[in-house]
Amino acid sequence: MIVIYHNPNSKNSRKCLEILETSKHDHQVIKYQDKPLEEEKLIKIINLLNINPIELIRTKSKFWKDKFQHLLDDGIEFSKDELIKIMIEYPDLIERPIIINGDKAVIGKPAKKIFDILPNKTLT
Repeated sequence: MIVIYHNPNSKNSRKCLEILETSKHDHQVIKYQDKPLEEEKLIKIINLLNINPIELIRTKSKFWKDKFQHLLDDGIEFSKDELIKIMIEYPDLIERPIIINGDKAVIGKPAKKIFDILPNKTLT
């Protein structure tokens, strides 16, 4: 089953969900802002995506810039654990949507990236 970590306020997230629904793939929708990710799950997602935690953070968001960017600008570096704790505390900072299909995962930004992990890849 395909899992989508979804934010209804995100255009890319809505588009990915639409692709899943119209392609009729079995999927589960998790609104991660309503049901925040636990540390273990977030680490698993980061590993599936094969990225560093900072790559899963929306560093261009106003909230990130206001709360954290000045620390980076001052030469302070966040550890992986610190970045994971930030995402758990502030789930709005997590890039979205995240789509997982077995041992494959993508950030659906742009939405067409979802086709990289769907079975029977056919563009519509």
